[in-house]
Amino acid sequence: MWEFAPAVRLVGPPRLAASEARLIAEDFTAFSAGLPHPIESLIGERYGINLASEYAGFPLKNPFGKASGQLSLAPHQIQQDAAAGLGFVVLKTVIAQDASGQQSMHAWTIPETRMLVEPIRSRKHEPGWTVSWKGRGWSGSFDSYRTFFRQALEDGRSAAMLVVPSVKYHLPGAEESQWKAEEYNFTTARLLETWDELCPGQPMPLEKDFSPTLAGSERAAQQAKILEWLREVPALIHCAAPGKVRVGLKIFNTLFEDNFQLQMLREVHSAPQDDRRANYLIYANRLFDPDKRFEDKVGVAYGGPDLSDRNLAVLESFVSMRGSRPVPLSATGDIHSGRIAAEYLLRGASSFQAHTIFQRNRNAFSMQGGNKSETALHHLLFHPEEGLLAWLMDLRRRLAFPSELNIAQIARWCRENWSDIAVAIHPQHGCRQNPN
Repeated sequence: MWEFAPAVRLVGPPRLAASEARLIAEDFTAFSAGLPHPIESLIGERYGINLASEYAGFPLKNPFGKASGQLSLAPHQIQQDAAAGLGFVVLKTVIAQDASGQQSMHAWTIPETRMLVEPIRSRKHEPGWTVSWKGRGWSGSFDSYRTFFRQALEDGRSAAMLVVPSVKYHLPGAEESQWKAEEYNFTTARLLETWDELCPGQPMPLEKDFSPTLAGSERAAQQAKILEWLREVPALIHCAAPGKVRVGLKIFNTLFEDNFQLQMLREVHSAPQDDRRANYLIYANRLFDPDKRFEDKVGVAYGGPDLSDRNLAVLESFVSMRGSRPVPLSATGDIHSGRIAAEYLLRGASSFQAHTIFQRNRNAFSMQGGNKSETALHHLLFHPEEGLLAWLMDLRRRLAFPSELNIAQIARWCRENWSDIAVAIHPQHGCRQNPN
């Protein structure tokens, strides 16, 4: 399946001056009982690093967020994320409906059962972690989702944490030619009403979820149909609320070769820069194994190092291309460390959506205080060898990007200077030419 081996990986420990290594080791230990808030101000003062970034054009205090899933479907979870200091959270995916309550994608409303966090090894025998569960989208009523969305917005606003709804709209199958626009119109309009109660006058960010389970569905049996989805979905959402929604497409990993993943990215970027174009991308959610079994279910989505290997390889090939103005990128997929986040940053991602790390056992981390979200954030930022701060200090010296740049600006700089980055990190590889 994976044809392209990423040429640019951050191997070994970060290259730090002795004073830098000492500072970050001291802070890693000092903050093991809990992070000071606002952590962004402290990091700016002590490290000269500006963690500010953006998502869908909205400012973020830091680039780390929680991806949509079973850890973002209850008010107490969002409250813990806000207290921990996450930059953003994407809510559990709601299944779109029309005004009568009909849902063409109703099969995705399966409620969660037991979740299993388990070790996994990649094709290259690298260790990692994945989570298995049987649930899909929001299993409650649409009205209950709107109530949850409203509460999450209130909690997020008090902590300067962006809250984003996620929706699975109708996608026509291989034999269908009609789109159920009424699902797009009704669901988008009702969510926007809720958003406007707390964020009047601002466009609403919205993730369109292309679930990893689509890879095992007959709906994804034809490549032409998937490309049609990518062309039509942004226009349908924009049409439901002209000028009021910023549409993000959460691209899924198909069972096709990597060349088709590149074709999907080209399809999104080739759209006219108007209301037929996605405003941003989320790349890319979990892999799908049609033979993997979990409890009584055959065909399971999974994560781990194979996921980040594939995502980074495809993004590396894509950023090497020259073409239309790039769509802003939020990365997801095996983001269990600041090192992995930095590798996505090098490929132009300005925010990082994690999931499995929030489910790891507490004994996997050094922090003993705080909630699980804060424990994860402490690890993602401050780990002396795997944390984002250590790698930003390393890359700032190696790549010589301007020290005043924030995360969003570094992401843009990396896109514009990719060939130089490849040479600076791995001179023996140079800038690999895209195989297409």
